[in-house]
Amino acid sequence: MSPAQTAVGPAPTVLDLLTLEELDRDLYRATTVLDEPFPLYGGQVAAQALMAAGRTVPPDRVPHSLHGYYLRGGDAGRPTILRVDRDRDGRSFSARRVVAVQGGEVIFNMSASFHAPAPGLDRQAEPAPRTTPPEDLGEIEMPRLLSMESRVTPQPYAGVEWPTRFWSRCMADLPDDDLVHACVLTYLSDISSGLVAMHEDTARSGSSLDHAVWFHRRARLDEWVLMDLVPHTVAAGRGWYTGTVHDAGGALVASLTQEALFRSPR
Repeated sequence: MSPAQTAVGPAPTVLDLLTLEELDRDLYRATTVLDEPFPLYGGQVAAQALMAAGRTVPPDRVPHSLHGYYLRGGDAGRPTILRVDRDRDGRSFSARRVVAVQGGEVIFNMSASFHAPAPGLDRQAEPAPRTTPPEDLGEIEMPRLLSMESRVTPQPYAGVEWPTRFWSRCMADLPDDDLVHACVLTYLSDISSGLVAMHEDTARSGSSLDHAVWFHRRARLDEWVLMDLVPHTVAAGRGWYTGTVHDAGGALVASLTQEALFRSPR
């Protein structure tokens, strides 16, 4: 396999992005690159890091959380090396750290934890946001996303450039693999921004700084999920928001949070 490969013929899918070449034990390379004039999409490298970590844990353990830091802008047109450190394998939890490298420099690092799901209490304190079903909405193209279909609901914040509440599902033929679906959810989780509702002429959100996702329930990303992003605060040149991901039945399958730069545009 060559160090980098771009798709010849059909456009690459999200599954191509998640296909990693194993270079050595706990060392992987993401070889599908994209010919686009933008930096590497943060959700892509986070999803690839989670896939690399997941390939080193026992098969009965699925992701339950990840915490990542974006350290440098990546290049969408070059491969990314992913190194996994096996911090601990306990009786039911596995902890991993992943470092993503391009050109000898770290662009992203992540801690991820995996758990063997156990039966027990299943409750949800708040219902999913009430909104229009995806079947009754028109499709919108969300930039940077491969293989994803999105539909925008009525918005909770008026006049924003990008939606903060929308339905999405993966159009690729996903396998029945919890790790793959968690990676596709991670890929989706970095799109748009809960901070757009706080944009002003003199200040707006910029590069992502850190990102976290908690996986609460089994999610199927080839079915509709509802993303809802909520801004909370802007201070000291940074903005912070949270988000939820519900399935079409209203179950909370994941929660997320992100901090990003927030300052005057150049």
